Amino acid sequence: MSIEDHIEELRAEARNAATIKERRQIEAELDLARAELAIIEAERDGTLDAEPPF
Repeated sequence: MSIEDHIEELRAEARNAATIKERRQIEAELDLARAELAIIEAERDGTLDAEPPF
């Protein structure tokens, strides 16, 4: 599953969450997935160097 698909799945789960607690947990996971996607995109376009500085 691609990260984009995972994000879409989490969005759907958040919309359909049965409780506020469940929705918050899903939204936290969604935030992490979005951050991961941002890193992937930054590495891809060259705005982030994933190599350590040493």
